[in-house]
Amino acid sequence: MKKIFFAIFFSLAVSSFSQIKEEVIDSTDYYVRFEGDSILHSSIALDEVYLFGRLEFANRKEKLRYYILRRKTLKVYPYAKLAAERLVELNDSLANIKKKRQRKKYTKKVQKYIEGEFSAELKKLTRTEGQILVKLIYRQTGKTAFDLVKELRNGWRAFWYNTTAKAFKISIKEEFHPELIHEDYLIEDILQRAFASKRLERQKSVLDYDYAQLSNKWKNSKTTKD
Repeated sequence: MKKIFFAIFFSLAVSSFSQIKEEVIDSTDYYVRFEGDSILHSSIALDEVYLFGRLEFANRKEKLRYYILRRKTLKVYPYAKLAAERLVELNDSLANIKKKRQRKKYTKKVQKYIEGEFSAELKKLTRTEGQILVKLIYRQTGKTAFDLVKELRNGWRAFWYNTTAKAFKISIKEEFHPELIHEDYLIEDILQRAFASKRLERQKSVLDYDYAQLSNKWKNSKTTKD
């Protein structure tokens, strides 16, 4: 994808200013105090905001591929986000349950709840949508769908889940590597643009990569090929 410009700038919501009081310590130093906070701050931590350039494609086929991928990614991302949230809730609850029998009973209860919450909608997914979902689950949790099934149930059942998925050409062992796989980068690009436009609710990936560096890498890689 050519001419993707990336920049970071700082911004503050208007409401934030009403919660900040400026205090002069001496003639050269300025500090701020947030409402309800007794600590003086010499700086304010702000979120990064991305500026995106116009999408450009080498040909109609490449453009069509991107927009199909975008439609499918936007559709399945909420499920991956929900899966990550449920996993955090499960682990937090299990940390407070000491007895193995009670932990097993609680895990089974949650697993049934998750199945009931997901199953009806997931059955409607196409093969490619299912594969994107598997990748996004890894993006959000750092674990493959196979490993999550293995943890919630057992290795034998996870094996059969994977075997069944293979019959439909879906691997639940699939990971997400936008630094290595171009399609994974495109998925990340789609997500970042959707987060910036508020089309999707942002949930930070647990994986260690930098979107700005990824953009530069793939831009340079494509420029070299061209």
